[in-house]
Amino acid sequence: MPSRSTARSTLLRYRIRLQRLFHFSESHSMLLWAAVVGFLGALATVLFRECIYGLQSLLTGHSGSFVAMAKSLPWWMRLLLPAAGGLLAGAILVLAKRVPSSATSDYMEAVAIGDGNIPVRQSLLRSLSSLATVVSGGSIGREGPMVQLAALAASLVGRFTHFSPARLRLLVACGAAAGITSAYNAPIAGAFFVTEIVLGAIVMESFGPVVVASVVANITMRELPGYHPAYEMPPFPPVAGIEILWFVLLGIMAGVAAPQFLRLLAFSKKLFTRTALPLPPRLALGGLLVGLISIWLPEVWGNGYSVVNSLLHTPWLWWSVLLMLVFKVLATAITTGSGAVGGIFTPTLFVGAAIGYLFGQLLHIVLPDLTSAPFAYAMVGMGAFLAAATSAPLMAILMIFEMTLSYQVVLPLMLSCVVAYFVARSINGASMYDITIKRNRDAQERVRLRGIHMSELIRPADTVLPLTAPFAEISGMFLKYPVKYIYVVDQRNRYCGVVALQDITSCLLEKSETQEKVAADFVRREFLHVVTPEMSLGDALQSFLDHQGERLPVVRSHEDPELLGAVYKTSLLDAYFRLDRSKELHA
Repeated sequence: MPSRSTARSTLLRYRIRLQRLFHFSESHSMLLWAAVVGFLGALATVLFRECIYGLQSLLTGHSGSFVAMAKSLPWWMRLLLPAAGGLLAGAILVLAKRVPSSATSDYMEAVAIGDGNIPVRQSLLRSLSSLATVVSGGSIGREGPMVQLAALAASLVGRFTHFSPARLRLLVACGAAAGITSAYNAPIAGAFFVTEIVLGAIVMESFGPVVVASVVANITMRELPGYHPAYEMPPFPPVAGIEILWFVLLGIMAGVAAPQFLRLLAFSKKLFTRTALPLPPRLALGGLLVGLISIWLPEVWGNGYSVVNSLLHTPWLWWSVLLMLVFKVLATAITTGSGAVGGIFTPTLFVGAAIGYLFGQLLHIVLPDLTSAPFAYAMVGMGAFLAAATSAPLMAILMIFEMTLSYQVVLPLMLSCVVAYFVARSINGASMYDITIKRNRDAQERVRLRGIHMSELIRPADTVLPLTAPFAEISGMFLKYPVKYIYVVDQRNRYCGVVALQDITSCLLEKSETQEKVAADFVRREFLHVVTPEMSLGDALQSFLDHQGERLPVVRSHEDPELLGAVYKTSLLDAYFRLDRSKELHA
């Protein structure tokens, strides 16, 4: 049986021959590998989905909708099943934490700040933990582990074919796009999710392979049994001119509500962390609380998918929607706060739909002749809340448009999503995804560093003497401080030049008369460049390139050379290192 190294060498030789035969460039081969990853990503998503259905049927005799499953169970099973699932999920997470790994298991960080290497055992265990939470009725999305498995498949392909770190990161991004596409049957939104959130920029060299992976994943899903649209959207009604204003108001509401939703999730994590419980009982406690709510409101089970479809097709009373919104948000906060692994993308869509539906019902009561049906506001609310929560308005617009395939929805959807995004950013800039927050902080750091002037880096100059300082004081200061130059100032603290250690040493070696000599006899006036407080990083660096020392004097201005202190090369290089590191992470 051939060894793994022999198989890899053979594969590499065939790849080189194909490249020579067809004159493939790296860009061409990347498109082919993106197609392979798109196919594998779709299979990974289907495998996870079928595992959910199989375990549902095994545990309860029902599969499919979690709400229907919960309603078919006796009250005591609704209470205990989420707790048991949480206990099992926590135990698996403990095992995952014990697996040694030098890389992060999060696919977003593997692409944005890593080398594309996703650890296998840790990712599989975390996905298995998520499966336990989802199957037992946890109020969390299943898209998280689906995308993680698709990205893991891409990482394995890239590592097996010896991709460079840059190409491996791009291939993992293609896998993530395939996972999103397969989970929501939305190839355009899947591609833009990765480019807008994970990659952080739309560049054709990376966008092309991501699109190929998304398209192949969608085609694969269509050919496999069980394909259906993620949400069954009703036809969107035409929007009158004045009604556009109501959708702007909906965007403002979503922009205000989304940061509060994210704050609630973060607050829930802090509360569960303060309990100091180990992971298994902590997740079991979260499951028990969700089970307690589901005794009276079984709709809190699952990711909210079936409830959204019901809102879009069935009239609801306003108080029923409000009750559902409050307890579903609470259940999601409890599930994620306890430490469960999963996605909150789909629960976010539910919150947006519920807010939009309530807003539409209110308008329908006040202005029945100037308002579309509440489900229209629910559809736009999904996009607006998603844009505000993810800081990705373009992806949100395209996802809802792709789900509805209606041009009528475009104008109100675009306005609501853009308004919601800017309102949310103006509040605190929070995002559902940590990598987006890191990238935003990184961009702010780059702007701040580019605007740094020497006034921010000035430190006191310890080695300063007046022009009248005697030789003994000069030599004593050189003995005390390991420097090559001493700054010299006049009576008004104006910089006059430097005394060099080399000159003092020469004087001593020549055994010259030193008793009558003072600093003015040794001062070099044009030897060092001076730095001013307004000087930029680049100008100061150029001054250091012309000088081999560790520091430069800072004067108020060339016209007023009052000595303010010194700038050290280490401070300057530290600022440049942070700027370059920031650029690298952004790229």
